[in-house]
Amino acid sequence: MRKQSIPALCCMAAAFVFASCQKNGAKQEVQPNPVSAEVLAQIKANGFSTDNVQKTEDGYLVEGDILLTADQLKEKVISPVLRVANTEQYRTNYLVTALPRVITVKVVNLGTAFVAGTDTAIARYNRLNLRVKFQRITSGTPTITIKGFNQGPSGGYITLGSSGFPTSSGNPYGTIKMNTNQYAYGSNPNVLYVGSVIQHEIGHCIGMRHTDYMDRSYSCGGSAVNEGDGGVGAINIPGTPTGPDANSWMLACSNGGNRTFNANDVIALNYLYH
Repeated sequence: MRKQSIPALCCMAAAFVFASCQKNGAKQEVQPNPVSAEVLAQIKANGFSTDNVQKTEDGYLVEGDILLTADQLKEKVISPVLRVANTEQYRTNYLVTALPRVITVKVVNLGTAFVAGTDTAIARYNRLNLRVKFQRITSGTPTITIKGFNQGPSGGYITLGSSGFPTSSGNPYGTIKMNTNQYAYGSNPNVLYVGSVIQHEIGHCIGMRHTDYMDRSYSCGGSAVNEGDGGVGAINIPGTPTGPDANSWMLACSNGGNRTFNANDVIALNYLYH
Protein backbone atom coordinates (compact mmCIF):
# COMPACT_ATOMS: atom_id res chain seq x y z
CA MET A 1 0.00 0.00 0.00
CA ARG A 2 1.30 3.44 -0.89
CA LYS A 3 0.45 7.09 -0.51
CA GLN A 4 1.66 9.91 -2.69
CA SER A 5 4.20 12.18 -1.01
CA ILE A 6 5.58 15.46 -2.32
CA PRO A 7 8.59 16.46 -0.20
CA ALA A 8 9.87 20.00 -0.49
CA LEU A 9 12.94 20.60 1.62
CA CYS A 10 11.77 19.76 5.17
CA CYS A 11 8.04 19.65 4.54
CA MET A 12 5.65 17.20 2.94
CA ALA A 13 2.46 18.19 1.11
CA ALA A 14 -0.35 15.78 1.93
CA ALA A 15 -1.71 14.51 -1.37
CA PHE A 16 -2.69 11.05 -0.21
CA VAL A 17 -3.16 8.06 -2.46
CA PHE A 18 -4.26 4.73 -0.96
CA ALA A 19 -1.37 2.55 -1.04
CA SER A 20 -1.53 -0.66 -2.69
CA CYS A 21 -0.74 0.96 -5.92
CA GLN A 22 1.16 3.56 -7.79
CA LYS A 23 -0.56 5.97 -10.13
CA ASN A 24 -0.20 5.12 -13.75
CA GLY A 25 2.36 7.35 -15.38
CA ALA A 26 4.41 7.82 -12.22
CA LYS A 27 8.14 8.13 -12.75
CA GLN A 28 9.83 4.76 -13.05
CA GLU A 29 13.20 4.53 -11.36
CA VAL A 30 16.14 2.33 -12.28
CA GLN A 31 15.94 -0.84 -10.20
CA PRO A 32 19.07 -2.01 -8.41
CA ASN A 33 17.95 -5.62 -8.89
CA PRO A 34 16.65 -5.94 -12.46
CA VAL A 35 13.76 -8.36 -12.91
CA SER A 36 14.32 -10.92 -15.65
CA ALA A 37 12.10 -11.22 -18.70
CA GLU A 38 11.14 -14.73 -17.55
CA VAL A 39 9.89 -13.46 -14.20
CA LEU A 40 7.98 -10.60 -15.85
CA ALA A 41 6.31 -13.13 -18.14
CA GLN A 42 5.29 -15.23 -15.13
CA ILE A 43 3.90 -12.17 -13.38
CA LYS A 44 1.89 -11.22 -16.46
CA ALA A 45 0.61 -14.78 -16.92
CA ASN A 46 -0.73 -14.65 -13.38
CA GLY A 47 -2.71 -11.52 -14.19
CA PHE A 48 -0.57 -8.93 -12.39
CA SER A 49 0.80 -5.65 -13.65
CA THR A 50 4.44 -5.74 -14.75
CA ASP A 51 4.93 -2.01 -14.19
CA ASN A 52 7.48 -1.05 -11.54
CA VAL A 53 8.09 -4.60 -10.30
CA GLN A 54 10.57 -4.59 -7.42
CA LYS A 55 12.81 -7.50 -6.49
CA THR A 56 12.97 -7.97 -2.70
CA GLU A 57 14.51 -10.47 -0.32
CA ASP A 58 11.15 -12.27 -0.12
CA GLY A 59 10.25 -12.29 -3.82
CA TYR A 60 8.77 -9.67 -6.13
CA LEU A 61 6.64 -6.68 -5.11
CA VAL A 62 3.93 -5.91 -7.68
CA GLU A 63 1.12 -3.35 -7.87
CA GLY A 64 2.70 -1.40 -5.03
CA ASP A 65 1.96 -3.72 -2.09
CA ILE A 66 1.63 -7.34 -3.24
CA LEU A 67 4.46 -9.78 -2.58
CA LEU A 68 4.76 -12.74 -4.97
CA THR A 69 7.27 -15.46 -4.15
CA ALA A 70 9.23 -17.35 -6.79
CA ASP A 71 7.32 -20.53 -5.91
CA GLN A 72 3.96 -18.80 -6.38
CA LEU A 73 4.96 -17.57 -9.82
CA LYS A 74 5.84 -21.11 -10.90
CA GLU A 75 2.47 -22.55 -9.86
CA LYS A 76 -0.10 -23.27 -12.55
CA VAL A 77 -2.88 -20.67 -12.72
CA ILE A 78 -6.11 -22.61 -12.26
CA SER A 79 -8.69 -20.49 -10.46
CA PRO A 80 -11.01 -17.71 -11.68
CA VAL A 81 -11.25 -14.18 -10.38
CA LEU A 82 -14.43 -12.54 -9.17
CA ARG A 83 -16.17 -9.48 -10.55
CA VAL A 84 -18.40 -7.02 -8.80
CA ALA A 85 -20.16 -4.60 -11.15
CA ASN A 86 -18.02 -2.30 -13.32
CA THR A 87 -15.44 -2.09 -10.58
CA GLU A 88 -14.67 -5.70 -9.86
CA GLN A 89 -13.78 -7.82 -6.88
CA TYR A 90 -11.02 -10.28 -7.64
CA ARG A 91 -9.77 -13.33 -5.88
CA THR A 92 -6.43 -14.99 -6.42
CA ASN A 93 -5.53 -18.50 -7.55
CA TYR A 94 -5.82 -19.87 -4.02
CA LEU A 95 -8.01 -19.10 -1.03
CA VAL A 96 -7.85 -19.94 2.67
CA THR A 97 -9.15 -23.47 3.23
CA ALA A 98 -9.89 -25.84 6.15
CA LEU A 99 -12.82 -23.67 7.17
CA PRO A 100 -14.07 -22.71 9.64
CA ARG A 101 -10.80 -21.58 11.15
CA VAL A 102 -9.31 -18.88 13.34
CA ILE A 103 -6.37 -16.93 11.95
CA THR A 104 -4.14 -15.62 14.71
CA VAL A 105 -2.39 -12.28 14.26
CA LYS A 106 0.60 -11.00 16.20
CA VAL A 107 2.00 -7.45 16.15
CA VAL A 108 5.76 -7.44 16.63
CA ASN A 109 7.82 -4.41 17.73
CA LEU A 110 5.33 -1.78 16.59
CA GLY A 111 3.72 1.13 18.47
CA THR A 112 0.33 1.34 20.11
CA ALA A 113 -1.34 2.83 17.01
CA PHE A 114 -0.43 -0.28 15.01
CA VAL A 115 -1.74 -2.56 17.76
CA ALA A 116 -4.97 -0.58 17.98
CA GLY A 117 -5.20 -0.49 14.18
CA THR A 118 -4.84 -4.26 14.08
CA ASP A 119 -7.65 -4.63 16.62
CA THR A 120 -9.79 -2.29 14.49
CA ALA A 121 -9.21 -4.34 11.34
CA ILE A 122 -9.86 -7.64 13.14
CA ALA A 123 -13.11 -6.35 14.63
CA ARG A 124 -14.33 -5.25 11.21
CA TYR A 125 -13.75 -8.71 9.72
CA ASN A 126 -15.21 -10.58 12.68
CA ARG A 127 -18.41 -8.52 12.60
CA LEU A 128 -19.15 -10.13 9.21
CA ASN A 129 -19.44 -13.59 10.85
CA LEU A 130 -17.42 -15.26 8.12
CA ARG A 131 -16.09 -18.82 8.39
CA VAL A 132 -12.64 -17.31 8.70
CA LYS A 133 -12.17 -15.33 11.90
CA PHE A 134 -9.23 -13.38 13.30
CA GLN A 135 -7.71 -13.18 16.77
CA ARG A 136 -4.78 -11.06 17.94
CA ILE A 137 -2.34 -12.90 20.18
CA THR A 138 0.65 -11.66 22.18
CA SER A 139 2.56 -14.94 22.58
CA GLY A 140 3.09 -18.11 20.63
CA THR A 141 3.41 -18.59 16.88
CA PRO A 142 0.81 -16.63 14.86
CA THR A 143 -0.69 -17.34 11.47
CA ILE A 144 0.05 -13.76 10.38
CA THR A 145 2.84 -11.59 11.76
CA ILE A 146 2.58 -7.79 11.45
CA LYS A 147 5.98 -6.16 11.67
CA GLY A 148 7.64 -2.92 10.70
CA PHE A 149 10.09 -1.65 8.13
CA ASN A 150 11.47 1.83 7.61
CA GLN A 151 11.55 3.19 4.07
CA GLY A 152 11.32 6.82 3.05
CA PRO A 153 9.60 8.38 0.02
CA SER A 154 10.79 7.46 -3.45
CA GLY A 155 9.63 8.91 -6.75
CA GLY A 156 6.84 10.89 -5.08
CA TYR A 157 5.38 7.89 -3.24
CA ILE A 158 5.89 6.12 0.03
CA THR A 159 4.93 2.52 0.73
CA LEU A 160 2.58 2.20 3.69
CA GLY A 161 2.41 -1.58 3.88
CA SER A 162 2.70 -4.80 1.91
CA SER A 163 1.56 -8.42 2.05
CA GLY A 164 1.02 -11.44 -0.18
CA PHE A 165 -1.52 -14.09 -1.18
CA PRO A 166 -2.59 -17.49 0.19
CA THR A 167 -0.45 -20.51 -0.58
CA SER A 168 -1.45 -23.59 -2.57
CA SER A 169 -1.83 -25.41 0.75
CA GLY A 170 -4.73 -23.12 1.68
CA ASN A 171 -2.98 -21.02 4.32
CA PRO A 172 -3.12 -17.22 4.36
CA TYR A 173 0.01 -15.24 3.57
CA GLY A 174 1.98 -15.03 6.79
CA THR A 175 3.47 -11.53 6.90
CA ILE A 176 2.20 -7.96 6.74
CA LYS A 177 4.84 -5.22 6.74
CA MET A 178 3.93 -1.72 7.92
CA ASN A 179 6.14 1.31 7.28
CA THR A 180 7.40 3.10 10.39
CA ASN A 181 9.02 5.95 8.47
CA GLN A 182 7.91 9.41 9.67
CA TYR A 183 6.45 10.23 6.25
CA ALA A 184 4.22 7.16 6.18
CA TYR A 185 1.84 7.82 9.09
CA GLY A 186 3.45 10.77 10.86
CA SER A 187 4.55 11.04 14.48
CA ASN A 188 1.02 10.41 15.79
CA PRO A 189 -0.60 7.81 13.49
CA ASN A 190 -4.36 7.90 13.09
CA VAL A 191 -5.65 4.54 14.32
CA LEU A 192 -8.53 4.34 11.84
CA TYR A 193 -6.21 5.07 8.92
CA VAL A 194 -3.64 2.52 10.10
CA GLY A 195 -6.47 0.05 10.68
CA SER A 196 -7.77 0.60 7.15
CA VAL A 197 -4.34 -0.17 5.69
CA ILE A 198 -4.04 -3.34 7.80
CA GLN A 199 -7.59 -4.30 6.79
CA HIS A 200 -6.57 -3.93 3.14
CA GLU A 201 -3.41 -6.01 3.58
CA ILE A 202 -5.33 -8.74 5.42
CA GLY A 203 -7.60 -8.78 2.38
CA HIS A 204 -4.60 -9.71 0.24
CA CYS A 205 -3.53 -12.36 2.77
CA ILE A 206 -6.87 -14.18 2.36
CA GLY A 207 -6.91 -13.88 -1.42
CA MET A 208 -8.38 -10.54 -2.47
CA ARG A 209 -7.04 -8.53 -5.41
CA HIS A 210 -7.47 -4.80 -5.97
CA THR A 211 -11.11 -4.02 -6.72
CA ASP A 212 -10.36 -1.75 -9.70
CA TYR A 213 -7.62 -3.94 -11.12
CA MET A 214 -9.25 -3.86 -14.57
CA ASP A 215 -9.29 -0.04 -14.61
CA ARG A 216 -6.98 1.51 -12.07
CA SER A 217 -7.91 5.01 -13.21
CA TYR A 218 -11.16 4.59 -11.28
CA SER A 219 -9.42 5.28 -7.96
CA CYS A 220 -5.94 6.38 -9.04
CA GLY A 221 -6.76 8.77 -11.89
CA GLY A 222 -4.74 9.00 -15.08
CA SER A 223 -5.31 6.83 -18.12
CA ALA A 224 -7.60 3.82 -17.98
CA VAL A 225 -5.53 0.64 -17.91
CA ASN A 226 -7.09 -2.78 -18.44
CA GLU A 227 -4.54 -5.42 -17.48
CA GLY A 228 -6.73 -8.31 -18.64
CA ASP A 229 -7.56 -11.31 -16.48
CA GLY A 230 -4.27 -13.11 -16.98
CA GLY A 231 -6.00 -16.05 -18.64
CA VAL A 232 -7.69 -17.12 -15.42
CA GLY A 233 -11.26 -16.05 -16.27
CA ALA A 234 -13.77 -14.02 -14.29
CA ILE A 235 -16.95 -14.90 -12.43
CA ASN A 236 -19.57 -12.27 -11.74
CA ILE A 237 -20.97 -12.21 -8.20
CA PRO A 238 -24.80 -12.14 -8.38
CA GLY A 239 -26.72 -9.33 -6.72
CA THR A 240 -24.28 -6.52 -7.31
CA PRO A 241 -25.05 -3.25 -9.12
CA THR A 242 -24.04 -2.40 -12.65
CA GLY A 243 -22.47 0.97 -11.82
CA PRO A 244 -19.04 1.77 -10.38
CA ASP A 245 -18.37 0.44 -6.89
CA ALA A 246 -17.17 3.38 -4.82
CA ASN A 247 -15.09 3.18 -1.64
CA SER A 248 -14.27 -0.53 -1.66
CA TRP A 249 -11.70 -1.54 0.96
CA MET A 250 -9.66 -3.14 -1.83
CA LEU A 251 -9.55 -0.17 -4.24
CA ALA A 252 -6.07 0.45 -5.57
CA CYS A 253 -5.95 4.12 -4.50
CA SER A 254 -7.76 6.30 -1.97
CA ASN A 255 -7.70 9.68 -0.30
CA GLY A 256 -5.71 8.27 2.61
CA GLY A 257 -8.54 8.36 5.13
CA ASN A 258 -10.60 5.79 6.98
CA ARG A 259 -12.02 3.13 4.67
CA THR A 260 -13.84 -0.08 5.50
CA PHE A 261 -16.13 -2.57 3.73
CA ASN A 262 -18.89 -1.29 1.49
CA ALA A 263 -21.98 -3.34 0.59
CA ASN A 264 -20.35 -5.10 -2.37
CA ASP A 265 -17.24 -5.93 -0.35
CA VAL A 266 -19.49 -7.76 2.09
CA ILE A 267 -21.15 -9.61 -0.80
CA ALA A 268 -17.76 -10.68 -2.14
CA LEU A 269 -16.45 -11.84 1.23
CA ASN A 270 -19.64 -13.73 1.98
CA TYR A 271 -19.43 -15.38 -1.43
CA LEU A 272 -15.96 -16.67 -0.60
CA TYR A 273 -16.03 -17.28 3.13
CA HIS A 274 -19.57 -17.60 4.46
